[in-house]
Amino acid sequence: MPNTLSEENYLKAIYHIGRQGNDKASATAIAEALKNNPASVVVMIKKLVEKKLIQYDKTKGAKLTEKGSKVAYLVVRKHRLWEVFLHESLGYQWDEVHDIAEQLEHVHRDDIADRLDKFLGFPEYDPHGDPIPKSDGKMPVIPKKTLAEVESGKSCKVFGVKDTSSSFLQYLHQLNIGIGTKLKVVEKIDFDGSVNLVIGEDKKATVSKKFIDNILVS
Repeated sequence: MPNTLSEENYLKAIYHIGRQGNDKASATAIAEALKNNPASVVVMIKKLVEKKLIQYDKTKGAKLTEKGSKVAYLVVRKHRLWEVFLHESLGYQWDEVHDIAEQLEHVHRDDIADRLDKFLGFPEYDPHGDPIPKSDGKMPVIPKKTLAEVESGKSCKVFGVKDTSSSFLQYLHQLNIGIGTKLKVVEKIDFDGSVNLVIGEDKKATVSKKFIDNILVS
């Protein structure tokens, strides 16, 4: 019997918490990630333990089992492939694709991810620069360097974003910044950490420290 949409969302949340460097996910962290109340999280944790999808210790938190990892990995794979499809094939903006992909990622069809992957030409990254899990279990490497780490006078290209909220992506759209956009750091302001940029060839802008901390570059 396929896992429910809610169960898959919990497994995906635990997976993402783990990818952020936390070996195990606390019930509080899961509740915050899913915007659920702690009581409902505890109920679901019990169900996932019974289905052998996670291991759970009250003091250490939840950890995906091998079975749970496979489910979460596939959901993430489908989500990011659907984002590419929505962006490249249907013309949705990068701030629109996440919510639609949240629904499509739960389509239960064994071959859907592989067919999408082949149709799209085996992309390595989604429209936000997040790596797309491969069918063989491998994950493309994502650059760790942020715009904040680029020295004054140096140029770089946008590779991805850490903040995928609609408000941030819409702000980037207003500035004509997308994946592959060339940025030049003209000056860093010591007072508040803001930065003067040249976007593309000649557009000038001053952005906040929060902004540069959330842009991944190559």
